[in-house]
Amino acid sequence: MTATEPAASDATATATSPRPAPGATPPRTPLAARAAAELVGTAALVAIVVGSGIQATDLTDDVALQLLANSTATVFGLGVLIALLGPVSGAHFNPAVSLAEWWTACRGGAGVTGSELAVYVPSQIVGGILGAILADAMFGEPLVQWSTHDRSAGNLLLGEVVATAGLILLIFGLARTDRLRFAPVAVASYIGAAYWFTSSTSFANPAVTIGRAFTDTFAGIAPASVPAFVGMQVIGVVAGLALVAVIFMRGKTDAE
Repeated sequence: MTATEPAASDATATATSPRPAPGATPPRTPLAARAAAELVGTAALVAIVVGSGIQATDLTDDVALQLLANSTATVFGLGVLIALLGPVSGAHFNPAVSLAEWWTACRGGAGVTGSELAVYVPSQIVGGILGAILADAMFGEPLVQWSTHDRSAGNLLLGEVVATAGLILLIFGLARTDRLRFAPVAVASYIGAAYWFTSSTSFANPAVTIGRAFTDTFAGIAPASVPAFVGMQVIGVVAGLALVAVIFMRGKTDAE
């Protein structure tokens, strides 16, 4: 869900070329490898979310314990995935993050290009769908069963704006302050907290939202609720980037 610094193994490239700006995907990694990392990472993330939800509902009828189990598995799983795949693709696993990074790049910052965005987003969406199918398969559920879990209430949509804006603020705030090394812990911790303090349980991710429509289990979302959720997530991206621009405003030099 975030971009991370390049792997230290390429010492020669690091020594002879400018260090990639925070948020930039490692230029030496082929786009095919980055797309594969985004697909696999998003699939694994959705499998964790959906699978832990199924496991939780099988073990207890207490909804609070179900959510606790679901959020705990997501925190640990997401942190591991960011640490593992961040040096390859930036570990976005999220079209909202990729879109925000593209916008930053368009304004002169570091980030994915338009052509890279066109590869990242489909990879993430396909990964989200495959992850839901994989989780259902592991627990003996129908491989594809549209969710009946309606999430169309206005308060839930507001929760998605807040969850996504906070995620964007966190990731790009870390980038602005050159602290993306903390991303695996910080991003995973934020998502874990947002499970509980947002009414929507913090999807904050269009690919995950689409994937979760394919499973009629604890973590599912009805297909009819998906467009509004994705729309609120896009609004959250705009709000998050606006907050980054205001809070982490770049100062002027004495010469300027």
